[in-house]
Amino acid sequence: MTTEPMKEAAEQADVDTDVQSPIAAELEAVQAELAQLREESLRERADLDNQRKRLTRDVDMARKFANERLLGQLLPVIDSLEAGLGVNADGASALREGMELTLKQLLKVAADNGLVEVNPVGQPFNPEHHQAMSTVESADHPPGHVVQVYQKGWLLNERLLRPALVVVSKSD
Repeated sequence: MTTEPMKEAAEQADVDTDVQSPIAAELEAVQAELAQLREESLRERADLDNQRKRLTRDVDMARKFANERLLGQLLPVIDSLEAGLGVNADGASALREGMELTLKQLLKVAADNGLVEVNPVGQPFNPEHHQAMSTVESADHPPGHVVQVYQKGWLLNERLLRPALVVVSKSD
């Protein structure tokens, strides 16, 4: 009788070992997969952090040098002004001619960078681009049209940078 219960206990232990062996193997595989997922997660977090730092650095550099092209194009205008100031011309016409050439250079640089002049003399008043300073009666202009411009307006890439200050005609 003593051998019989011992035999049954040994058989039960073999069955328990057989059952535990697949469970233990599965548990080990799941733990290995979990460790791998944790490692991948940490690596992806580090990659995202590096990418965020790189993007911040790139944005800072873009802000710092955003007007580099414009300023580079203005250098010849500065050179022209300095050269004009260095010349000892006796005539006002030579000075005026130099100023006109320099203004043309400056306006070309501005136009190349999206700046457009708003000079609306004779055009209908547009409250989106013009600011009326006063109104006058005018036989030469229809009512609601710009008679005189005090200060030109400017558009930058089709967006109003500064409205034109104008005098508008009114009806009699």
